[in-house]
Amino acid sequence: MKCFRLLFLASLVTLVAASPLRAADGDGREGTIFTFWPLIDYRESPAEEFSNLSILGPLIKIQRQGDEAVTAIRPLVYRTSVERNDSVGASIIYPLASVTSSPEQWNLQVLQLFQVNEFRRDEPGETEDTSMLFPLYIRGESSEHGTYTSVFPFYGTLYNRLFRDEIHYVLFPLYGRTVAKGTTTRHYLYPFFATIEGQEESGWQFWPLYGRSSGEGRYDKQFVLWPLYLKERTGLDTDNPTERLTMFPFYASTESPRLSSRSYLWPFTGWSSDHATGQEERYYLWPLIMTARGEKREVDRFLPFYSREQTRESAKQWYLWPLFNHDEITSDTYCRDRDRLLFFLYSDSIERWPIDGAERRTTALWPLFTFHRNERGVKSFSFPAPLEPLTPREGIEQNWAPLWRLYIQKWNDGGDSAVSFLWNLYWHEKRGNDVAYEVFPLLAYRTQGEGSDVSILKGFVRYRSSGDKRMLRLFWLPFDLEWTGNSHEVRGVAPPGETRIEARYEP
Repeated sequence: MKCFRLLFLASLVTLVAASPLRAADGDGREGTIFTFWPLIDYRESPAEEFSNLSILGPLIKIQRQGDEAVTAIRPLVYRTSVERNDSVGASIIYPLASVTSSPEQWNLQVLQLFQVNEFRRDEPGETEDTSMLFPLYIRGESSEHGTYTSVFPFYGTLYNRLFRDEIHYVLFPLYGRTVAKGTTTRHYLYPFFATIEGQEESGWQFWPLYGRSSGEGRYDKQFVLWPLYLKERTGLDTDNPTERLTMFPFYASTESPRLSSRSYLWPFTGWSSDHATGQEERYYLWPLIMTARGEKREVDRFLPFYSREQTRESAKQWYLWPLFNHDEITSDTYCRDRDRLLFFLYSDSIERWPIDGAERRTTALWPLFTFHRNERGVKSFSFPAPLEPLTPREGIEQNWAPLWRLYIQKWNDGGDSAVSFLWNLYWHEKRGNDVAYEVFPLLAYRTQGEGSDVSILKGFVRYRSSGDKRMLRLFWLPFDLEWTGNSHEVRGVAPPGETRIEARYEP
């Protein structure tokens, strides 16, 4: 008896697997839908050059549309490729690592700390490559100096890195030398001892006790017990020579033809005046209380009760910070209105492109849902949303979000819609007058053109009609009972799955 049951179950699975739903596309080519939740879900539409295979719900995905292909083993790997431009991109446990490749370059990065980059030059066979395990190892190429290498903290030479033209060091922090805009600075036991030299330029420091440097006719800087006393004059060879004096925290001043500022007992009170634009600012207990008036911006800040900041193209308001925030961006090419509660708890953003006449909207309530309406008017709703409101990034959308989305729906103004619950345990799609849905394994229903297809228990009882032709199959038998009857006009469509939910309305 036990062997008989096992044989029966094996036969049942085989019969189910051999009974995919098929429907002809508009050009006569058949589309295929085969589901056996949650093990496998396969969708194919030759007319759209589209196919998708999902295994174990959202865990494994193999999709192709035209010359674009996606292969995913979530959350480990998500790979995309485009044949027309010979490009490939893959993320590995996003955002841990990624790899991209194109005819022009190849890149690998791990947490932005380890990087390998290769760039193809115009000459055939010529490449330029850089590599880095920051800050321990950096290797690159300079068009002026050639190849350079840094093995921190033992020895290194860098060019055009870290805001310096040159960096050289040995057994850091024992010795280091940097060059920036013709000024050479040598460090000994960084940051304590340093010398500065250049064209008509010299200086030295014993930080934090005392330091001084000057460039003939250009600048003069001095500090004593840094940061308690600092004095400097800069831009002496320009039309805006500037003098700064700091006696922290009692007094600080900046004076130049373009700007004057004072600070008394920082951060208690201070002011600044921009002579060129007429901008005036006052602050008390910075950053809690501040006012600003001028052409650049206007500010009224009385935190945590109220804050308003206005510029030519933007506006920002806070009420009972951080309870409610409203901000706007307005320009000839781009506009945005956004409301937020407690930073990311709730947000509603509307973006507009006036020249194109396009509009996009995103609404999110953490961690419950996200709602999105794209530029083509296609709307989507997903539940739940533990990360999307916090960091709305494409990598989260591709690698992680499908794993926890229990419910997702897409629809447009034309009445087309697609729904998936529990990764297609239940799915429903409507496109025009065509309708399809399935509640696995109880019932599957589908109508398309003048035909319909009803299946109970994945084909235990299956009834199909096409025009005046009728077909009935019982007990998963491999043959149909057929007869003819009066023609009934029925409209329908092939059902969706993850493929339809994710890509049905995309171009």
